[in-house]
Amino acid sequence: MICFDRVLTPLYAFKGIDIQVVTISFYRFDTRLARLWAFAMMGFARLHFARLPSLHFWKLCGSGTGEGFTPRPNTSVYSVLCVWPDQAMAEQSLENVGIFARYQRMSAENWTIFLGPTSVRGRWSGRTPFEADHTFSGGPIAALTRATIKPSILMKFWDRVPAISDVIGTNEDVIFKIGIGEVPFFHQITFSIWPDTKSMTAFARHDGPHAKAIQAVRDGLWFKEELYARFNVLATRGSWNGYDPLLTEYSHA
Repeated sequence: MICFDRVLTPLYAFKGIDIQVVTISFYRFDTRLARLWAFAMMGFARLHFARLPSLHFWKLCGSGTGEGFTPRPNTSVYSVLCVWPDQAMAEQSLENVGIFARYQRMSAENWTIFLGPTSVRGRWSGRTPFEADHTFSGGPIAALTRATIKPSILMKFWDRVPAISDVIGTNEDVIFKIGIGEVPFFHQITFSIWPDTKSMTAFARHDGPHAKAIQAVRDGLWFKEELYARFNVLATRGSWNGYDPLLTEYSHA
């Protein structure tokens, strides 16, 4: 059985109940051989995930440099997002399915967050991947935004991103943040974890680069497809940069 390093929402409440759980796993690869393997798996791993009948939805993603919010790829960091029918299946698969063991073995460090969708709007690859069947439980909240950027506005979009990256990078409230994507330049995913809804909403509504970029997107119809989702942070496993980002923040949990 998986040993969770940090349980934030009592997972026993979901035992025996079919309620969707999303996992997002981040992997850091330090050696040249490991980075080449990870890059190759962006193609080859699809064969493994496509054969897992328990997976409702999955995506393999690379990351950007710095905070991840740049179009320049970071060849050291990759992520895997999976949507499972319930928490038990998520646990069993991450522990027993060979492809996850290979990622863990090849990576120098990895961190997995277990998430319960509380709200979702929009589509991803023509589908609605998450079921908002969790009730917000308080405590840390995760936000995920994903967009397919129209080729005609690529330069405008990426011109705005550095200013947004600077703002979120210096925000003292955000616990974890990263920019990832399926295809460089054209597909952008932002994932962040906040201590509560108040701090996340304050950042989103602040009259700065982020708010201005959102307004520009709405006015100019920059995206071909977009999705916005929020989640309860149920549990974490592993470490990132040598520690669990939620461990210090919620040591009293």
